[in-house]
Amino acid sequence: MSDQVEQWIAILSITFPVAAFLWEFAVVGRKRLGYRVQMDTLAADAAGRPYADVLGDMQHDGHQLKDPSFVLLRIENAGSTKIVSDDYLADPADPYGIKVTFRNRRVAAVVLTDPSEEEVPDFFFEEVSEDAGTVRTVAKPGFRRNNNEVDRTGTVRLPKVTLPRGAEYKMLVVLERWRHDDSNGDFPDPVVSGISMQGRWYDKLMKFFRLKATRTESHVFASRPAWWVIWFLVAGVCVQACFTLFLRDDRRPPLDCVGGTLHLHGSTAFGPAVRAAAEDYLNRCEGADVSIPLPDDTFEGSTDGVTGLERAGENAGIRVGEGLSDHIAFTDGPASDGHPRLAPKPVAFSVFTLVVNRDAGVENLSLAQIREIFAGGVKNWTEVGGNDVPVHLINRDPGSGTRSTLVAKVLDGREPPQFTVTDCASLNPGRYGRCRVTSTDTMLNTAASRPGAIGYSEAGGIDDHKAADHLVKLKIDGREPTAEGVEDTNYPYWQTEFAYTYGDAPAGSIAAAFLNFLTQQSGRDILHEHGHGLCSETENSGECRPV
Repeated sequence: MSDQVEQWIAILSITFPVAAFLWEFAVVGRKRLGYRVQMDTLAADAAGRPYADVLGDMQHDGHQLKDPSFVLLRIENAGSTKIVSDDYLADPADPYGIKVTFRNRRVAAVVLTDPSEEEVPDFFFEEVSEDAGTVRTVAKPGFRRNNNEVDRTGTVRLPKVTLPRGAEYKMLVVLERWRHDDSNGDFPDPVVSGISMQGRWYDKLMKFFRLKATRTESHVFASRPAWWVIWFLVAGVCVQACFTLFLRDDRRPPLDCVGGTLHLHGSTAFGPAVRAAAEDYLNRCEGADVSIPLPDDTFEGSTDGVTGLERAGENAGIRVGEGLSDHIAFTDGPASDGHPRLAPKPVAFSVFTLVVNRDAGVENLSLAQIREIFAGGVKNWTEVGGNDVPVHLINRDPGSGTRSTLVAKVLDGREPPQFTVTDCASLNPGRYGRCRVTSTDTMLNTAASRPGAIGYSEAGGIDDHKAADHLVKLKIDGREPTAEGVEDTNYPYWQTEFAYTYGDAPAGSIAAAFLNFLTQQSGRDILHEHGHGLCSETENSGECRPV
């Protein structure tokens, strides 16, 4: 769903600016007559100032102007192409092109000023020969002023001036208040418009494709419409970034979703990562008739996983040279000898860690100190620089891959001593003791609840465990229990995680599809999230050694 939303945001983020650009420059902006009221000032505002006496004495037709005012109007070609007579919004037979209306004011005088092109005055004036042989300059029919006493408006009509791109001219208009108007308020703004066309069905449509008089402004950076486009783009980028960073699922769906039921077994340490990958696989393959049962006892240990896989293959009557298609067992390290029908595949390397109750007061131990503790030679944490708390040694069952890795990688092949009590709850808080648990979860809960307890676990799952606040992940000779610690500093407590199948999983089977997903597709991201290093990515091939 989020991918579809993100696609629509991307489409709109492109379509809207492109449409705005085409409208602004190809449709409206191609032919645009701009105007700007550069001055609209009452003469009375300046008449009392030094050197401005004449402003109060202006007359017209023998009478003094009433509340005279001045308007300087600039007309400009604000489009991208030349404006010609046919572009004006007016009947072709009408000589007028633009009408300027002044409400509550009458027009006393109009003067053309500052034309940018020498030809502009020719649209306003013409020379007429008189009887006496003199030549007089008069206004052309398209240039007129009118005053309507009924609605108290003054108008100035301007001709259809041909304006090259960027050309302009200015009109200085002198106005006064109507004689019988006794109000003293400010005058309304002038209204500039094209002359409306009448009687043709396409008039309204033509307004969008022919010339319109539009107000132009001076901008430091961009016009208001441009700002709307800019903010729309900014909003689109921000929303798309939020989808990318927080909502979008970048993991690709499996290349193949094979139907059927898949049974998983094995390592309790590697189990959380495999469980998460299986749940993700089910979500991505929804509708493909895929089932992966994941009860709480799915992962009961490496040895039990191998035993269960072997039993399933034998019960299914799989012949030599064939493979079981619906079972996979995961082990911490290679399985023990005596399983000739099982086929291993290195998947990842898991990092394990020793965990200590915070009351012990230690964070870093040497290999020699750890071996002495697990040999039963250290009874109190003060002997290795910790607090005055008895040591409680918590071990896993002999079939645990986490325990066998500890023995092989950390304890130099020496098994820990037997338990002193069978139930960890029976440990005497004030005395040294040893006990044994059956799962990683029980190990962490026990170590967290017993002052002075030490145990071991897969490193990636501790931070999110409910008992994490009461536990410390021990450094070994200063080396961190992380995948980077394994590759960069030779942190010793790690193990290759193997996926075992009964014979080679048949091509096109659900077991083969899930292993491909786990090692080559989106499952790799989940293994990373759980702190595992990928065998396909490790720089040191010895960290994912073959069997």
